[in-house]
Parts: sequence; C-alpha cells; structure tokens
Amino acid sequence: MNDLWSAVIIGIGATLVMDAWGLVRKQLLGIPPADYGLVGRWLGHMKQGRFRHERIAAASPVPAERLLGWGAHYLIGVVFALLLVAVCGAEWLRQPTLMPALAWGIVTVAAPFLLMQPGMGVGVAASRTPRPNAARLQSLITHSVFGLGLYGSALLLNAVKGA
Repeated sequence: MNDLWSAVIIGIGATLVMDAWGLVRKQLLGIPPADYGLVGRWLGHMKQGRFRHERIAAASPVPAERLLGWGAHYLIGVVFALLLVAVCGAEWLRQPTLMPALAWGIVTVAAPFLLMQPGMGVGVAASRTPRPNAARLQSLITHSVFGLGLYGSALLLNAVKGA
C-alpha cells in the first residue's frame, strides 16, 4: 500500500512540475499553458456520447468544465505514475533512475497525440493546427518535463522519507 501512495504522490508532483513548466514557458516564449477547461468540456460531452469535435472551443460549455479538466489532468498524471511503477517495478520507487522516468514521460505523449487532440478537433498529433510541428515539439517537451518531474518527485519523496 505504501508503494501505491508513493506512486500517487509522485504522479501529483510530476504533474505540478509539468504545470510549472507551462508557466515558465509562457514567460520565456509567450506560449500560453494548456487550457484544461477545454479538456473538461471534451470530457463533459462524452456523457452525451460525443467523443469527437470539429473544434472543442466552439462546443457548448459543460458545468464545472474547468474543475473537470484540471481534475482529469492530475488523475491522468497519477495513472501515468502508477503505470511507470507497474512497468519498472516497485524497486524504482526506492532507487529512482532518470532514464526510465524520462522515457516514460516521452511515451505518454502518445495520449494527447492519439486521443485528446483528435477528439478535440486538432487532428492526430496536432495535424490540423496552424503549425503542427511546433505543437508537436511543445507536447514532446512538456511530456519530457513530466518525465523529469516523475524522477525529481521520486527523489524528493525518498529524501523526505529518509529524513
């Protein structure tokens, strides 16, 4: 059970690191962070059986879409951390190494490329955006930062446990 809670904490920590990167990216590059309210809108429409939109921003708002989107964002981060531990084993929690976490962060970019972006109307791997390669690069960087966050959060958790 300790390993489960450790993975949950690491997932939350990695997602926080990813969100911090979004704020830094806005300041450095002028690229706004992801709008998780639109993710909530997309998820909210699934209740009525609508899984794909031409343009999610044009879809009708759903109640509490921002809360739904942000909650899903953190839940997904936790699930990704749990999957990392399932793949690497609980030993990774006790002795985290960078490469599995970074590689896993990069692998997780498949979720927005293949599920979220097509469902929200921007195509597979942002193919329907004005600058698809720039969008893909930003997604790859962001998910790499998530991987770094997995590693850093695991190290921090071990340091706190050892204190």
